[in-house]
Amino acid sequence: MRIRKTATSRRKLLKIAGASALAGMIANRAAAAVRGKVVVIGGGFGGATVAKYLKLHAPDLEVALVERTKEFATCPFSNTVIGGLNELDFITHGYGGLRAAGVEILHDSVVDIDDGRAKIRLAGGEALAYDRLVVSPGIDFKWNAIEGYDESAAERMPHAWSAGSQTALLRRQLEAMEDGGLVVVSVPENPFRCPPGPYERASLIANYLKKTKPRSKVLILDSKDGFSKQRLFEEGWERLYPGMIEWVGFSDGGNVVEVEPKQMIVRTDFEEFRPDVANIVPPQRSALLLDTAGLAEGGDWCRVNQRTFASAVAPNIHVLGDACLAGSMPKSGFSANSQAKACARAIVSHFQGESPPEPALINTCYSLLSESYGISVAAVYRLDKDNQIASIPGASGTSPPNAPAEYRSLEADYARGWYASITAEMFG
Repeated sequence: MRIRKTATSRRKLLKIAGASALAGMIANRAAAAVRGKVVVIGGGFGGATVAKYLKLHAPDLEVALVERTKEFATCPFSNTVIGGLNELDFITHGYGGLRAAGVEILHDSVVDIDDGRAKIRLAGGEALAYDRLVVSPGIDFKWNAIEGYDESAAERMPHAWSAGSQTALLRRQLEAMEDGGLVVVSVPENPFRCPPGPYERASLIANYLKKTKPRSKVLILDSKDGFSKQRLFEEGWERLYPGMIEWVGFSDGGNVVEVEPKQMIVRTDFEEFRPDVANIVPPQRSALLLDTAGLAEGGDWCRVNQRTFASAVAPNIHVLGDACLAGSMPKSGFSANSQAKACARAIVSHFQGESPPEPALINTCYSLLSESYGISVAAVYRLDKDNQIASIPGASGTSPPNAPAEYRSLEADYARGWYASITAEMFG
């Protein structure tokens, strides 16, 4: 990327964008009471945030959140668990704060969305009616897109791309591996959840191995010829883990096409590998639940009105986060959080009979290469002339290359501060 902004200038930029969005929120707090019911499916970065901000904007609005699990494990910072820097409870959060904010929490699974009747049906048999529905269910995997990689294969070759039991499984496998072993991390083609995530994961695995099993290697097999923050990652690998991490892009034979879990074999277009630990991140799509209402239109992702996040095919339903196509915004936790705030404001405007304001959206993605080495990318987004979300020219930036160790250490601190603040905001 060509932008070379300092961390200080990026923080000022994000403060300005946040202040602009917040001013719009505060200006509408004194509006007349808003009546209606909004049901939210999914309790992650998109769902938890939109539920909270709906109640902040409109305390009289009835808001119910449906989430299968009683505690939510975040994908952001799950790599620190895999790398042994944190325990699983560090990334696990409950819903007490949302309950205290007046959100009704229902721990159940949604089996059907019937927009014609404006109802959803739960696995427990209950039907919930809504005036507006917000769907933020995340991703599903495209099983067998890599030959031999299905749900059962994930128990032998974990993807760990949905945090929780898979996170713990991959960590146990690394702990059990003997010194001198090979760890393979496979990366799918775009788009997928958290584009820098596999490279952060490889870094933190190497960090663990350097301390405990220093003769081991990490091999990244990539279905692409480039990746987010590549220059910064490769600089960090050379500085921290020389000779330990190897990246193989698509053109050099990095595309994984087949696995044999029982034999621990990973095949690319040209080679065969027998790793001791295989972290296979498969191709992804929006959650299959969305197909019950035709929201993905037979494809992988959901088109939305990028001002309000209302579905392009069902205007009473809003789709957030990983499941939707949101212009140039990546699929990240911060993106989902930012989209959720814009969506909440748009829904309240609808109930008030007003036009929704133009959203100011932001994304920041921190990556840890060790406990004291961080890098980041940040961007601010607005609607372009075609009403598509686009980054504002000159309002994006990465960490500078060749920065001193003190700078990278500060970025690592910023990463931990970001995680603490965004999860406190979401889960209260």
